[in-house]
Amino acid sequence: MNYTLRQLKTFVAVAQQGSFSQAGQAIGLSQSAVSHSIKELEAEMGVRLLDRTTREVMLTEAGQQLATRLERLLEELNTTLLDVRSYGEQRSGTVRVAASQTPSAHLMPQCLASCQQRYPDIRVILHDRVQQWVLQSVRNAEVDFGIVIGPLTDSEFDSEAILHEPFLLLCHENDALAQVDKAQWAMLAGRSMVLQDYASGSRLLVDAALQAQNVTVQVVQEIGHPATLYPMVEAGIGISILPALALPLPAGRKLKVRRLYPEIFRSLMLIKRKNRSLTPAAEAIWQEVRQQADLLTQQRTRKPAF
Repeated sequence: MNYTLRQLKTFVAVAQQGSFSQAGQAIGLSQSAVSHSIKELEAEMGVRLLDRTTREVMLTEAGQQLATRLERLLEELNTTLLDVRSYGEQRSGTVRVAASQTPSAHLMPQCLASCQQRYPDIRVILHDRVQQWVLQSVRNAEVDFGIVIGPLTDSEFDSEAILHEPFLLLCHENDALAQVDKAQWAMLAGRSMVLQDYASGSRLLVDAALQAQNVTVQVVQEIGHPATLYPMVEAGIGISILPALALPLPAGRKLKVRRLYPEIFRSLMLIKRKNRSLTPAAEAIWQEVRQQADLLTQQRTRKPAF
């Protein structure tokens, strides 16, 4: 059976109004369109629903049975559709976000503050973890979405790049490289370096950049938390490479940052489970993170920090 919702609504309107013309006015159709719709419905059902005379329209017994049940069903359908629409507009609930350490420290605070103002009925819980944990938590649906370092080669996620930033040189202010206007990757050859370990999303990218530039360095320390880079470099243990998102440097440190040429970039990416929709609340927070990343890019364009 191939009935349309329009045919059923038209029939109910005729049953309620007792007239093709009045039914048409109630639902915004012409009298001829109403008559045509009723004829199509009767032909599809194989039963006469209305008795028509020149003066009135009356329900047949079959039409009376259909109208009685259909009014209730259409009312329930309309209520259901309104409930779903209300859910689609909902901006409340709890949203769980997992982010690797640098985005957690340098992007998410602004996002969380903005979300509190714009969406007071949404509670955002941030999980500050290493990249592999973030990937696994998104994969296992333990969080709504994640923020990781890219590019990613994993095709099991839906992803969106929201920020592109260069890797930078970090050194002591007395280091010879601190006096160079345009530091080259080649200048790092043979130097002692303090780098983040492989739990970081950036480490493989740094290794790839050094290899691409044919630069061999001596990694003397591998640390877990990016904040540990600053005292290590300040103490003269080695120089380091950090992403632009890690700026500004902690106040009072005897450190300098220099651009590295040729510039090599990493991406900050939003990820969620593939082919899975976010809740309305999670979608709102996803867009807020994206917007804050755009604002950060604009600020750097106007006032470069390195």
